[in-house]
Amino acid sequence: MRTGVWLAGARGSVAVTSIVGAVALRAGLTEPVGCVTEHPRLRTGALPGFGDLVFGGHDVVNTALVKRAEALAAAGVVPARLVAALHSELSAVDEDVRPVPHGDNVLAVAASMCADLDAFRHKHALDRVVVVNVASTEPAVSRQPVHDALFDLRQAMAQPAFPLPASTIAAYAAFSAGCPYVDFTPSTGARLPALHELAVANGLPYAGHDGKTGETLVKSVLAPMFAMRRLRATSWSGINLLGGGDGATLAEPAANAAKSASKQRVLGETLGYVPDGTTRIEYVPGLGDFKTAWDLVTFNGFLGTAMRMEFTWHGCDSALAAPLVLDLARLTAAAHRNGRVGPLPELAFFFKDPLGATDHSLSAQFETLADFTASLQ
Repeated sequence: MRTGVWLAGARGSVAVTSIVGAVALRAGLTEPVGCVTEHPRLRTGALPGFGDLVFGGHDVVNTALVKRAEALAAAGVVPARLVAALHSELSAVDEDVRPVPHGDNVLAVAASMCADLDAFRHKHALDRVVVVNVASTEPAVSRQPVHDALFDLRQAMAQPAFPLPASTIAAYAAFSAGCPYVDFTPSTGARLPALHELAVANGLPYAGHDGKTGETLVKSVLAPMFAMRRLRATSWSGINLLGGGDGATLAEPAANAAKSASKQRVLGETLGYVPDGTTRIEYVPGLGDFKTAWDLVTFNGFLGTAMRMEFTWHGCDSALAAPLVLDLARLTAAAHRNGRVGPLPELAFFFKDPLGATDHSLSAQFETLADFTASLQ
């Protein structure tokens, strides 16, 4: 099952770490640590193997993948020995990374993206291609009435200067080219009703949104604990300190707001109420490609006794996200092969703001995921 993985944002830290990891796995130079699909309950021959994954993508920058990988190695994100050993393989992938197209209107841009996807599929004789958005977080946008119907959306896209987020153009191009789509970001992506219509019409599955890699992952374990023990969380506040490109992007207020909203969904839907407090995201350049999150939870126990807990999470976002990108590509490809169409709520385990799912308990999400993989053929 030769499967293409087309990365929107292919030269970014998450994408490059994913590529280095997949190529290293194929060469037998590393172990699939962090890859959920290698859990004994999820491992199945219905998924394409790591060695079956072929990478390409779009990006707005043109720095060579090898140079990006070397920079990540210098920052401690990936092992330098792997980058050195895989130099030729990374250079080969680089040949399939294309600049983001330009055009007179977004419909023309999407058509150029489709052509890139078709050329990639034919060049490598791929059974299918999964498009995964790992580009920078976009500001949240207000849905416009024109987005409700596919015909109206196409008409609007043909007009000069029609505003449409890059992630949505990528999703439109993916569905138009017959490719499943995964949004690993909190960006708009395929959330427009018109794009759901297009995915269903073309028999395609899609998944998202916003990969769950750090603080929210911990919340999805702790919040059910408070709910099951009937302990009332009176406040839950968090501070996230990020470096690297993601931190720089989130220094922009609109993108920051979109990310913060995604991170808070788990609390209200798990606890049944929203405790006081906020989640703050701040850019700290000195952290490089790492991030630190500190959370303070105050809660009441029996007889109203006031208590508190704190936790700190320090991790490398790219190294946490990359194996999940590989998992999602494999699972979405298998879902496509099995005839699944439309959103994939069974993949909620991977997301902060999952499509069609309201149970944010990590253990419950894992059980759903296990049942889903068992149903694949």
